Amino acid sequence: MITSAPAPSQPEDWQRELARAVSDPAELLRLLELPDSLLAGAQRAAATFPLRVTRHYLGLIRRGDPGDPLLRQVLPLDEERHPAPGFVTDPVGDSAAALGDGLIHKYHGRALLVVTGACAIHCRYCFRRHYPYAEDSALRDPAAVLARLRKMPEIREVILSGGDPLSLSDGRLQVLLDGLEELPQLRRLRIHSRLPLVLPERLTGRLVSRLAASRLGVSLVLHANHPRELAPALRPGLRALREAGVTLLNQSVLLRGVNDEAATLAELSEALFDHGVLPYYLHLLDPVAGSAHFAVSSDEAGALHRQLCAQLPGYLLPRLVREVPGEPSKRPMEAP
Repeated sequence: MITSAPAPSQPEDWQRELARAVSDPAELLRLLELPDSLLAGAQRAAATFPLRVTRHYLGLIRRGDPGDPLLRQVLPLDEERHPAPGFVTDPVGDSAAALGDGLIHKYHGRALLVVTGACAIHCRYCFRRHYPYAEDSALRDPAAVLARLRKMPEIREVILSGGDPLSLSDGRLQVLLDGLEELPQLRRLRIHSRLPLVLPERLTGRLVSRLAASRLGVSLVLHANHPRELAPALRPGLRALREAGVTLLNQSVLLRGVNDEAATLAELSEALFDHGVLPYYLHLLDPVAGSAHFAVSSDEAGALHRQLCAQLPGYLLPRLVREVPGEPSKRPMEAP
């Protein structure tokens, strides 16, 4: 049975802060003391994939530095408008694996729910930047997608993705979780989110309590690409999640100009561990149209990973992988 969402109340602090996100390229440049010469290109690129960045994340970016690795992840650039061979609108084969109602089934025992197209931040390399969210979201008809899952007894784990599932209100998440917990075959729930990194206030006591009360084994997979994204304000929320029994993991994307040096990646793994989070995957860039300027070659990635192997203990070494459409799992890319 799907329960009703709690009655609407006043927006919480994190929702008010989310509403203050910067979406105007001119404002972004002004706040970060960046040259006006960047404006025209930013406006052209933002016309097709809008700018969006929280003020918390802006506070982590160095003023007056166009090369800042955090800025590079959110600043629209003219390069996004240049076609590149092999860079497509659906780089991971979502459409071929879509079953309808936001349900995507690629791997044995797991199913992914696209629950929203909303994000607190628009990452310029987002592999779903062209996804048809308006047509395919689990929240359009939660009962329908739960009915589909009920007929899939092999599914042991559901992954909430998007967009960012933590951009949903706690009430809407509760409706979804209530329904998922009634599926007898389900054992685990995984939430993929970048939102705690860009808006730490999102890890509210109410959210933590709801996840702690779940009968499912819950994992939260963060998406940090650079050690400076792990701000002190993030610690209390992550600590509360750990104490609630939530497994904390991280997956990164290897990005040119952001984290394409072994020292940066090693520092990221150390910072994650300091926050109680284990590195999980280091993805090669999914070749989505508009992101070619972020690409790091397989050979370069392999060399970086070998350097990381020499610097980190095994439990801090993320697996280097690539997602290839149609394959039954992520493809390991580590050198033999």
